[in-house]
Amino acid sequence: MNIGLVRRGYSATGGAESYLKRFAGALASEGHGCVLFTSGRWKGEWPFGEVRIVPGESPRAFADAFAKLDPRCDTVFSLERVWSCDCYRAGDGVHRAWLERRARFEPAWKARFRGLQPKHRALLELETKLFKEGGARLVIANSNMVKEEIVRHFGCNPARIRVVYNGVSPGPRASRAEARERLGLAEDAYVVLFAGSGWERKGLRFAMEAVNASASGPLLLVAGKGKPRGCPASDRARFLGPLKDMAGALAAADVFLLPTIYDPFSNACLEALAAGLPVITTSANGFAEIIERGVEGEVLDDPSGIVEMARAIDAWSDTERRLAIKPRLAGIAARFTVEANLRETLKFLLQED
Repeated sequence: MNIGLVRRGYSATGGAESYLKRFAGALASEGHGCVLFTSGRWKGEWPFGEVRIVPGESPRAFADAFAKLDPRCDTVFSLERVWSCDCYRAGDGVHRAWLERRARFEPAWKARFRGLQPKHRALLELETKLFKEGGARLVIANSNMVKEEIVRHFGCNPARIRVVYNGVSPGPRASRAEARERLGLAEDAYVVLFAGSGWERKGLRFAMEAVNASASGPLLLVAGKGKPRGCPASDRARFLGPLKDMAGALAAADVFLLPTIYDPFSNACLEALAAGLPVITTSANGFAEIIERGVEGEVLDDPSGIVEMARAIDAWSDTERRLAIKPRLAGIAARFTVEANLRETLKFLLQED
């Protein structure tokens, strides 16, 4: 088959771009051809076939331009919100659900103002068309949370939706002692790691407040790019900036903390689990579906629940408890591989039994 793959933008470190390349490679290994439909911003290598440039920098302009094309493909698989396609991967979640969750943590006027902005209005309109009949014939969600949001907000037939969890490839392992030495951390320090960009959505201010309130006195390592706007002052926080390789930070940490307001399925949490770290996150993270509360980490119902978060951090300060659970955590993560994700995605896309 000749399969069209759709992605508007490009980021050298973007997860969607990496996913597309892996998926195109899997298609090629199965004997399929593929065409990439993208804007002129795509700057990466694409050794998998034709690249067709679709004009349009904004989401709506790109979707309008794509709708006018004759893809000349057997099937179209989109990672971008477009007006219609054969299969849409909702890797970014549901924009309407994100806006609703975000509104809980900001003044009412700001939420109303955001609703008037063209970008948000366009994304909402695209989603409405995409998830209704006549939009995407099939939908892939990366968590049950996202599937339920699509059904609840848009009345989408659940039979059109398949949940395919994200996967990670085993990365290089780093020595804990060497990683701590490079970061200047004492061997017996209790270290909590936060990683991600978009700190408002990821809940950094809540993480810092909880670390400040923790009785166990942990150090918080913050990896990623963002602005600490609204975050409290803390002598327990250390900002590492963007990291190309997370292996060292994961090796140096004892616990992974992501009190996110909204995350369809956090790959960073899955990478932490693979490194044997218990994960403290929220029920607004699709990743939370694969761990057991209080056993393999903690799942908080309220990202801003500082007291509960501080208690969870303190509960995992027990070194023996963390060492005992580490093999189990790595075993869970081993079930969620890139290969399994690609295999299930391809089966659903091609409607194979």
